[in-house]
Amino acid sequence: MKIELDANILSQTTECTRGFACLSDHSQLCRVENCVNNKVHFIQCRNDVKCNYQISFGFSFICSCPIRKEIYNRYGL
Repeated sequence: MKIELDANILSQTTECTRGFACLSDHSQLCRVENCVNNKVHFIQCRNDVKCNYQISFGFSFICSCPIRKEIYNRYGL
């Protein structure tokens, strides 16, 4: 599946160190475990990747990546 996002979303993602790999390779995505109001995305982080957008929240992580959040909200991935 080809993922298409608004340029605005891409321009908001300034801390990506992985070259937007998630746009072309869905295996690069952290798994969303729960989403609250399409704004707070609890994720199962991939252990092999350090991401500037993962925020520790107790025993969980929240994703603050604009691209990842939009992919989940728009495509359910």
